[in-house]
Amino acid sequence: MTPDFINQRKEDLLNKKEELEKELSEFAVKTSKDNWETKYPQMDGDEEDKTDEVEEYENLLPIEKSLEEKLKDVNTALEKIEKGEYGKCACGELISEDRLRVLPEAKTCDVCKCKDSECANN
Repeated sequence: MTPDFINQRKEDLLNKKEELEKELSEFAVKTSKDNWETKYPQMDGDEEDKTDEVEEYENLLPIEKSLEEKLKDVNTALEKIEKGEYGKCACGELISEDRLRVLPEAKTCDVCKCKDSECANN
């Protein structure tokens, strides 16, 4: 991988990080680097309003978890860039540039990705 390729992926990752943090900040508060906490409803108003607020809170919890996981992957990829380890799968193989263009936070090469997914059967 060339330095230009890595720099472009770093820019992609930083943009993705900003988008994820912006989306999370609309309904959650940052408590640490990769952890956010969905704001609990104020419970103002009548019973129907309270019920709606709690329901919305419960609906946001899985969204928060999903966005946090994506953010953690992005931060991990950025750390790997800083350490000079970007684009390497745990198996030791390089992750393809095509895969990294599409998913710059990819953690696995195509072979390892397929081991636990449907593509292993194809």
